[in-house]
Amino acid sequence: MFTTIFWILAIWFIVNVIWMWFKTDDQNFQKAFAWINVVAVIVGFWVYFGVAKVSGIDTWFNVLNYVNIVLAIIQFYFGYRNNSSMKHA
Repeated sequence: MFTTIFWILAIWFIVNVIWMWFKTDDQNFQKAFAWINVVAVIVGFWVYFGVAKVSGIDTWFNVLNYVNIVLAIIQFYFGYRNNSSMKHA
């Protein structure tokens, strides 16, 4: 289970980063992916701390969890920022 969830989260991370990069102006998309990423982080930490670890990917799994947190924060920023109130001189 540890290895399977790791690869699912790794593939999700790659897809998430690619789509986030090309859709930075689509706030609904960013919000949806940010919330999906929150679920991925919860599942990732639940598996990391609750299942027997595989030593070869143990560190990478933990790194992936924390990088997903940073990615979710960036997506929440892009999803919930207010573009209409910005005024330029």
